[in-house]
Amino acid sequence: MALQLGALRDALIDAGAAPDKAEKAAEEVASYENRLATIEMRLTVLTWMTTTLIAWAIGMTWILLRVAAKVGAV
Repeated sequence: MALQLGALRDALIDAGAAPDKAEKAAEEVASYENRLATIEMRLTVLTWMTTTLIAWAIGMTWILLRVAAKVGAV
């Protein structure tokens, strides 16, 4: 038996849906919820990676400008 959203299943049954159809619908919604959670986790990692790379690029630019100023290239 797959992961289900019990409250959704119970609400569908209370609304008059057949129990087997309510169970299948709850399983389908739960699978979409899992997919969205995975996408959210990947987006969080990508955001962290992008922020790190931008900070690294700014830091390297600052260091290069400081070195260029010391040697008289700027």
